[in-house]
Amino acid sequence: MNKKGSILTFVLVFGFVFLILFGGLVSLIIGQHRIFQKKSAYDSAIHIAEAGLNYYRWHLAHSPKDFCDGLPVSDPKCQTVPYGPFERDYKDPEGNIIGKFSLKITPTTNCLPVTLIESTGWDIKFPELKRTVSVKWGKPSLTKYSFLTNNNAWFGEDEELKGPFHSNGGIRMDGEQNSLATSAREKYICGSEHGCSQSKCNSPCRWIAQGCECPGIWGEGEGEESGLWSFPVPLIDFALITRDLAALKTESQSSGLYFAPSGAHGYHIKFLSGGGFYLYKVTRLKSAVWGCNIDNQCFSESNDIDRETLLGFYNFPPQCAPIFVEDRLWVDGDIKGRATIAAAKLPEIPTSMKKIIINGNINYMDANSVLGLISQSDILVPYYSPNRLEIKAVLLAQKGSVYRYYYPQGSYAIRDYIETYGSIISNKIWTFTWVNSQGKVISGYRETEMSYNPDLTYSPPPYFPVSGDYETFQWEEK
Repeated sequence: MNKKGSILTFVLVFGFVFLILFGGLVSLIIGQHRIFQKKSAYDSAIHIAEAGLNYYRWHLAHSPKDFCDGLPVSDPKCQTVPYGPFERDYKDPEGNIIGKFSLKITPTTNCLPVTLIESTGWDIKFPELKRTVSVKWGKPSLTKYSFLTNNNAWFGEDEELKGPFHSNGGIRMDGEQNSLATSAREKYICGSEHGCSQSKCNSPCRWIAQGCECPGIWGEGEGEESGLWSFPVPLIDFALITRDLAALKTESQSSGLYFAPSGAHGYHIKFLSGGGFYLYKVTRLKSAVWGCNIDNQCFSESNDIDRETLLGFYNFPPQCAPIFVEDRLWVDGDIKGRATIAAAKLPEIPTSMKKIIINGNINYMDANSVLGLISQSDILVPYYSPNRLEIKAVLLAQKGSVYRYYYPQGSYAIRDYIETYGSIISNKIWTFTWVNSQGKVISGYRETEMSYNPDLTYSPPPYFPVSGDYETFQWEEK
């Protein structure tokens, strides 16, 4: 009996220990399973959040102006930016609700033509485990190019381009580049304005009945060896690039700033480092000098200010509304803010189209500042330009060129250095430098450096044209 009692006690003790160990093991398994479920739910949360982004990108593709997820704009959720939150179910393939996502939408504005979509997702089993992602969604602007032209282009050996550039014509590239060059032409006729003639039509060009036929991109630059030349590529339609100047004028009169014809030589806008600008009426120009334009037309003309009258101080319009000047315009100074300025005479008559003249250096005071200049015809660098000139802006010459006249004589005919930061969009031939048949600079700037501002691709100056398909950029998890 004593032995039997001892065995029973032994069995009970070990049974108790086993139950404890088994219970601990079960608890461990359950705990690990719970941890696994939570980790799985945490991982699922970001996929659900991504599904929310994908849903609203699909929604905007079908309703580009609906930033309220189908609700009327009078709904309380659509009264304060960002709009929302808009909550929706996330279902599995069988239609079972397995999660939810909540959306907040910051709509496009004149200042920023992109939509900010913020999506928070969670698994319904663990609603406390939320993950949030956001993207910017919009069409890229043509300000993504450092240089864009509807005509042939020649970059000399003293010219350096930083950023992509494109020509609807051919490109002679003898300078330095660090990004892709594209041309819409497989072959083109290189004329005397780009140093080509029957006696100077060497490989890879060849002389044909029409003239010196060259590849879409050619020259002594090293871009081809680096794989930076691509042609032919699709044409960029300049009809889509040019802005409706009448619409800009109407917008400026209703919510921006509009300046009627001056009754004198035009206006001068001088930007101020603290924001806004002084507006002057140009009452007298310096003595005319002899110069020639890109069409080889030579004449005596002045594009430099001699006297002016201060008209007042102006802040940039709210909501990035445009500034419209119905006259010739001179610009310079330090930009603080975001602004687009157009100069045009309407209705449009070829003989009275207006120009914008770069009166001096244009600089940005901070990374959020941007300036867009839209000229009905040319954007000019005048005769009395600084020896070292810096232009931070997007320059758009709708029916003309961005350039400096050929000045055959005078102490200001040749300048040292010009730098642009932004984009140059020129309908016709562009140049800041004129050379002779030996490649020697005979007028304009000896050295040119052109850099693009990568932020302008999705954050261009207000009212600047965009093109192409909608794209997602700047994905981030918060």
